[in-house]
Amino acid sequence: LKLKSHFIALQFVIIYGIMLEYEKSGELKTKSIDLLNLSSSTDVSALVEEIQKAEPLITASQSDQVKLLIQRLQDKLRQHSNHKFYLFKVLRAHILPLTNVALNKSGSCFITGSYDRTCKVWDTASGEELHTLEGHRNVVYAIAFNNPYGDKIATGSFDKTCKLWSVETGKCYHTFRGHTAEIVCLSFNPQSTLVATGSMDTTAKLWDIQNGEEVFTLRGHSAEIISLSFNTSGNRIITGSFDHTVAVWEADTGRKVHTLIGHCAEISSALFNWDCSLILTGSMDKTCMLWDATNGKCVATLTGHDDEILDSCFDYTGKLIATASADGRSPVHPFNWLDKHV
Repeated sequence: LKLKSHFIALQFVIIYGIMLEYEKSGELKTKSIDLLNLSSSTDVSALVEEIQKAEPLITASQSDQVKLLIQRLQDKLRQHSNHKFYLFKVLRAHILPLTNVALNKSGSCFITGSYDRTCKVWDTASGEELHTLEGHRNVVYAIAFNNPYGDKIATGSFDKTCKLWSVETGKCYHTFRGHTAEIVCLSFNPQSTLVATGSMDTTAKLWDIQNGEEVFTLRGHSAEIISLSFNTSGNRIITGSFDHTVAVWEADTGRKVHTLIGHCAEISSALFNWDCSLILTGSMDKTCMLWDATNGKCVATLTGHDDEILDSCFDYTGKLIATASADGRSPVHPFNWLDKHV
């Protein structure tokens, strides 16, 4: 869709919003429209009118496309929620244990990382092995698609390097070198222009996907970085560390914005909620903490586990939190504070 000097494309973001992608002055930008209150009975025409009033990027000529997208979201909401799950396929091809698995956005293919130093690309429906990504000299520990595009794969290894691969051909585009210890986490930014790597060397690095060069090194942690995540606009990144803290950084300058201090043991997870107003952190201190992303202040502490919290996540509305612990329990936490402020 042409909009003067802008190009705008619309796509699904889970089932709670629309992501706008547009080009301005030769630079690809993104902007999200939240649809957290969308229901199967929402008046789509009235909703589109409200969106057009609030968002100048969407003109009258684009209203039909927006309506179609929202109607498709409504169709998703109408689907019956009591799905039955069953074992679909068992694939055995790695000669050593797996370290990770990741699906592309559509679920048409997935990747596996292994202690055998390879990553494999699989066709989900047929179970056919599409590619074996070989080249790392140690365990492939962190893997990711550049969703929503899904045409590239990043692999991080104990050999201290990250590699960028083509999904279509299995070719290695770049090998990112610079870390002095094992790479244990990685993530693409939403625009698929950067890949971030976190390492046992206490640093995170941002790499340019096009030219394969290092953009920034994020220094400030005093122990291993084991978790990192971009926000949906791609202008902020958070890093969680064994030094008990989470740092918030500007992705375009590498400047540290906030240090989230409050946990008294190693961080196990750190992530933004959907609209990036909140940050959730999980820790080996048996608690999760909720932080205001704009000022870095703690707004809630979640207690109740009897052992280390190993992972945590938001639901897509950002009103529920699930925590997984070594105590064997995985409760869901609803919060009145979230109902009032999100």
